[in-house]
Amino acid sequence: MVDLDIQIPATFDPFAEAGELGGTGTKEYVHIRIQQRNGKKSLTTVQGLRHDLSYEKILKSLKKDFCCNGNVVKDKELGKIIQLQGDQRKNVSQFLVNAGIVKKDQIKIHGF
Repeated sequence: MVDLDIQIPATFDPFAEAGELGGTGTKEYVHIRIQQRNGKKSLTTVQGLRHDLSYEKILKSLKKDFCCNGNVVKDKELGKIIQLQGDQRKNVSQFLVNAGIVKKDQIKIHGF
């Protein structure tokens, strides 16, 4: 028998550094959507805010500034979602940017 000195190479993951550095595809967005109810009635939802923020204080400020009603809904998969009456998409995005909660490039506005 011949003794061969064979080295088995260790596994190499070329994308390991990207995961550590927070590479592309890991950016979180704040999604602002509108849902049509019946007739002219609509509902604006805000999803994807950081978990360490006080959703109740943000909701209180939004309701006061835009003269509308709203609430915070807890979802198992999506976390906390802010709901507001009416089409408040542009108002909410401007509020979040002006308050310094998120940057403008982190906001995605969905709807018709």
